[in-house]
Amino acid sequence: MSTNPRLGKLRGLRRMATPAGHFNMMAVDQRHQISSFIEKKLGIGADAASFADMVAIKRVLVEALGEHVSAVLLDPNFSFPAALAKLPARTGFLVTLEDHRFEDTPGGRRSHSIRNWSVEKIKRAGGDGVKLLTWFRPDADADILAHQKTFVENVGDECRRQDIALVLELLVYPFAKSARHNVDYGESSSRQPELVLDSVREFVHPRYGVDLLKLESPLPGATLPARDGGAGHLQAQRRFDAMGAICRDAGMPWVMLSAGVTPEQFMRVMEYAYAAGANGFLAGRAIWWDALQQFPDFGKFAAQLREQGRATLRELDALTLRAGTRWQPDYSALDSLKSEGEMCAAYT
Repeated sequence: MSTNPRLGKLRGLRRMATPAGHFNMMAVDQRHQISSFIEKKLGIGADAASFADMVAIKRVLVEALGEHVSAVLLDPNFSFPAALAKLPARTGFLVTLEDHRFEDTPGGRRSHSIRNWSVEKIKRAGGDGVKLLTWFRPDADADILAHQKTFVENVGDECRRQDIALVLELLVYPFAKSARHNVDYGESSSRQPELVLDSVREFVHPRYGVDLLKLESPLPGATLPARDGGAGHLQAQRRFDAMGAICRDAGMPWVMLSAGVTPEQFMRVMEYAYAAGANGFLAGRAIWWDALQQFPDFGKFAAQLREQGRATLRELDALTLRAGTRWQPDYSALDSLKSEGEMCAAYT
């Protein structure tokens, strides 16, 4: 066997996919968004959201919706103590590596890992994959670009050593010196499509070791036109098609994130993405944010998740099965095995 088949990575991706080969995944790793929401809803100060409330919210999310997705994205600090006991055995899970607190400088953002957390620990904890969010824009300062690229490359190297799938999330952001600057994880009405596309072009390179990309819409999802054959539809589709072509040429599967758009808006995003070859979604707030407004009434929160959240997932699942591109693991490297012991020697 001439190449290492990376069986751990393939098995992890397979665990995160549906039987049909789509990635129908839910994110519950949000930290800043949920803590800020709690503080506003309870009228308490910044950084005053309690550990108990954070854990309770994530527990309800997984308990209500975990069996209705192919995989769940967890964070180690809140989701793990909340969700592992509630996560169905057949549901895959991937785990966040990056800290939601980043260094914001005039020349760009520097990401780093959660303190005391690592790829090795995710593997040891039974995770099917590592999720790494990287703030990136190609026009950032040179030292910022070098840091972000090295950050991803080092994580990719460790994922190869641990043979665990790397899911890379790319987000373009406004500079600190921009009038539109904010630190929210959400839609930007001034999004520049070429910055999104150029970021994807950078990280499909094999040196980063990425196995699955989690991508934002190249155009604001809240303002995408209806897919009616008109000029606006065709122009927007060309942006998605360009993103799909980059991934297809690199042999890279990809899914879409929701970035806080409404369920209806996210359905439209996915229609465009599937027409461009996307393999699924890894969404959070588009699925459960409306229900979260019931907090601190956890009974009403859970009830709305069971009704509205599950309905959104059923609609997404139907669209994905109808229009999404299927992913299948490639085990062809095993076909070259000719003798006993060859597999053990080749699997380095």
